[in-house]
Amino acid sequence: MTDGASGGERAAGAVFALCAFGIWGAFPVFFKAVDHVPAFEVLAHRIVWSAVVLAIVQVAVGSRRVLAAMLADRRLLATLALSATLLSANWAIFIWAIANDRVLESSLGYFINPLVNVLLGVAILRERLRSAQWLAVALAAVGVAYQVVALGVVPWVGLALAFSFGTYGLIRKVARVDALPGLLAETVIVTPFALAYLVVLGMDGSGALGRIGLATDGLLIVAGVVTTVPLGLFVAAARRLALSTLGLLQYIVPTGHFALAVFAYGEPFTTAHGVTFGCIWAALAIFTADTLRHRRAD
Repeated sequence: MTDGASGGERAAGAVFALCAFGIWGAFPVFFKAVDHVPAFEVLAHRIVWSAVVLAIVQVAVGSRRVLAAMLADRRLLATLALSATLLSANWAIFIWAIANDRVLESSLGYFINPLVNVLLGVAILRERLRSAQWLAVALAAVGVAYQVVALGVVPWVGLALAFSFGTYGLIRKVARVDALPGLLAETVIVTPFALAYLVVLGMDGSGALGRIGLATDGLLIVAGVVTTVPLGLFVAAARRLALSTLGLLQYIVPTGHFALAVFAYGEPFTTAHGVTFGCIWAALAIFTADTLRHRRAD
């Protein structure tokens, strides 16, 4: 957002952001509806139909040359191939987690994602942290460690989601390509593999499409729209709102997952979970307050 953005533009940006984060926050509802389909098959459909929707959008806005230029740049293509792999892994883990009643752990991953971004900035980009930021990271680490000790289980789903998406974001920052064209390039790269997998399933009669029912068929196809619409809304919001505002609103997503896990799906929320989430929420409060304070000072 530019400093000269009007009040109307900021209001529109807030609506776009709320819609985007609201849809992402409700993602478990959609993927629960297709949890009778194997996770990798759902992933393949999500990739293929996302590529179709994004291709239509790119043709409509007349930016086909942008995609061609990206795919012709070998260095950029290699970077996008890596980011596509990470994004596909993130999607696969998330879909599997929802199907296997691990929504609470997925929310944990997206709560700690901002702090993982900070760690990656220190480790890869040699960024320096302020004392409050170090405190936030340490609190989150204590929360995760407590759950490991108390429950005897590493929350690998949450950690895998946080680090895969954090690394994906880091790579996309280095690649410096716009959100929608970049996502289209990524889906184009992995679509041949996803499509080949679906063809094999179709040939041996084990694929869900056309076999289970029209409702399942519709949901699998709509996965492309469900994936691309909130991203488009987010891009529109990012052009109108300050990054600090977006940073605060992004917590709608894991909050939605958390609420669905505990209140809708009845996943167990133990004392250990309470300590872990309490530490992470405190860490996020410290991190957010410190970020806002320094941005105002700037």
